[in-house]
Amino acid sequence: MDTIIGILKESYFLLNRMSPYLLFGFFFAGILHIFLDAGTVSRHLGKSSFSSVLKASLFGVPLPLCSCSVIPTAMSLRREGASRGAILSFFISTPTTGVDSIFATYSLLGGLFTLYRVVASFATGVLAGILANFMIKEERPEPEAEARKCKLCGAEGEHIHSILQRIKGALGYAFGDLVADSGVPLLAGVVIGGAITYFLPEGFIGTYLGSGIKAMFIMLLVGIPMYVCATASIPIAAALILKGMNPGAAFVFLVAGPATNIVTMTVVSRNLGHRALGIYLGSIAFSSMALGLALDKIYMHFYRGQIVHIILRGREAIPGFMGAAASIVLIALIMYNLLKNKMQPGGIWI
Repeated sequence: MDTIIGILKESYFLLNRMSPYLLFGFFFAGILHIFLDAGTVSRHLGKSSFSSVLKASLFGVPLPLCSCSVIPTAMSLRREGASRGAILSFFISTPTTGVDSIFATYSLLGGLFTLYRVVASFATGVLAGILANFMIKEERPEPEAEARKCKLCGAEGEHIHSILQRIKGALGYAFGDLVADSGVPLLAGVVIGGAITYFLPEGFIGTYLGSGIKAMFIMLLVGIPMYVCATASIPIAAALILKGMNPGAAFVFLVAGPATNIVTMTVVSRNLGHRALGIYLGSIAFSSMALGLALDKIYMHFYRGQIVHIILRGREAIPGFMGAAASIVLIALIMYNLLKNKMQPGGIWI
């Protein structure tokens, strides 16, 4: 019982710290989803050019899609004529960030780490896209003639919704679909982070996993096949840093974990080819390791490696009552969506 209470206590601290930022991030993600036109995006990604890769990575950074939910979006863009380079760029930059993940990263790891993560995600996507355009020659695929369905009502053809209807749809997506998709993995990540904080003694990471390249390589091997979304990976990374892991190794996990998993690798191989898969994995491995080493240098220079104190100080940044209230709201939304999805339209439990 003492063990359970200890894990829940540490998880409580993590959740209270993240919840206010997560709620705002979900809201912003809903606005982005409704007001961003996918047709406009797809028209910019068709050519095997540097600009299409830049745009794909730039479009992907704020979208709140995990490494599995990004698959249908990316394949839809491919059917609409997007190049392999643009798709690989989108495949990497999208699941490694997202507005909800950006706010959550800031809540636990601070502004510098957040900015670095966003820039690194963008740069890694661009690298993969450029390599694909250079190494894989292809004709531009012909867009498939499919009628677009409205995000709000599902209707096809030209029609207009009022601003009020679109805002209502944005809220429904943000605190309905998005919370339903990421809520359980998020809570699981918080509990795992709490368990790491409770169980691992100080210095364990440095003693048994080492530091520098060794720790980064281990995190790369752990992260590549693992399914963990960008937001759920943050409390795990924060807990590992608190137990002695260098920021660079935690950063490798935050890139490799959300960007890859077995399902995504299979889709990339089947739809884009084995060479594209090699570029995809190679770009993630090289960029995460190189940028992880650079991040360690930055922290050693500016903070003398004291990122732990940044995380601990951040626990006091939000008043306790505000964090607790936001946590209650977030958990209530997650539970509501779980119960809603377990019920048939007629209200019969299945």
